Amino acid sequence: MQERLKELQTEALEKISTAADLKELNDIRVSYLGKKGPITEVLKGMGKLSAEERPKMGALANEVRDSIAAGIEQKQKHHEEAAVKQKLAAEKIDVTLPGRPVKTGNHHPLTRIIEEIEDLFIGMGYTVAEGPEVEKDYYNFEALNLPKGHPARDMQDSFYITEEILLRTHTSPVQARTMEKHEGKGPVKIICPGKVYRRDNDDATHSHQFMQIEGLVVDENIRMTDLKGTLEVFAKKMFGDDREIRLRPSFFPFTEPSVEMDISCKICGGKGCSVCKGTGWIEILGAGMVHPNVLEMAGFDSKKYTGFAFGMGPERIAMLKYGVDDIRHFYTNDVRFLKQFSIHE
Repeated sequence: MQERLKELQTEALEKISTAADLKELNDIRVSYLGKKGPITEVLKGMGKLSAEERPKMGALANEVRDSIAAGIEQKQKHHEEAAVKQKLAAEKIDVTLPGRPVKTGNHHPLTRIIEEIEDLFIGMGYTVAEGPEVEKDYYNFEALNLPKGHPARDMQDSFYITEEILLRTHTSPVQARTMEKHEGKGPVKIICPGKVYRRDNDDATHSHQFMQIEGLVVDENIRMTDLKGTLEVFAKKMFGDDREIRLRPSFFPFTEPSVEMDISCKICGGKGCSVCKGTGWIEILGAGMVHPNVLEMAGFDSKKYTGFAFGMGPERIAMLKYGVDDIRHFYTNDVRFLKQFSIHE
């Protein structure tokens, strides 16, 4: 029995020394130290030994087990260290290589223009108001002095969902809703940015969906001079202190009197070029004094309150400010175009 235990020890240690991987080591452990292993089988015969021989044989068996377990542990540690070294070698990083730049996003040029306009008017005491894009005919037209059948409705060919529901054609409904909430009490001082929709053929200067920002001020003793001063500040902040403005008579059903505002052409300095079509001026927005009918429909006393309103297209402003020649560039999501406006590059 003693010889058999020594033989098993030698045999196991030889196999351990040549074990190629951790799986093979585990197989050796199970084979020699398991409950069904040869060492256990040998020890089953201890019952035939004398009382003096049993302790000696038990001690030898424990010594053989400990020797095999120690050999397995040592070989296992060797394999684990080799695996770590191999992994480190495979995942070696050359710290002298230049880093890979992380591409970051940036604001869309239209978002940038809108936020710039919002910041300007917030600094002048305005608040930002919003409203639904799916709007009632009443707020989109009737509350703005455009009753059913009014010929000016044809100027804004609309997407109707039902006879009384449509996609808003301008952000003016937000003005009507805001005035209605004030219940005839001023002051009202808001700007209304948002998407609007019109049945139009898409080309370099038109789109069926576009952005609009409108402003509204209603209070006592509001005059046309207040409107002109506000628009002059806006033009100089957006396009430079050397920009001049002019107001031309126009017509809008919801304002009276109504005007179109032009700014002096920055390309030619007002001398006339192809951009301004030789006039020296570029049309930028429409405005006017709020029509008394609009004030009365919103619950304001038109004899006590007056106001002014203006509306502009961020796309138009962005095209002029950044020199963009096609409105469709803002909506095609061409990364090459958008990267030109990145603040990170």
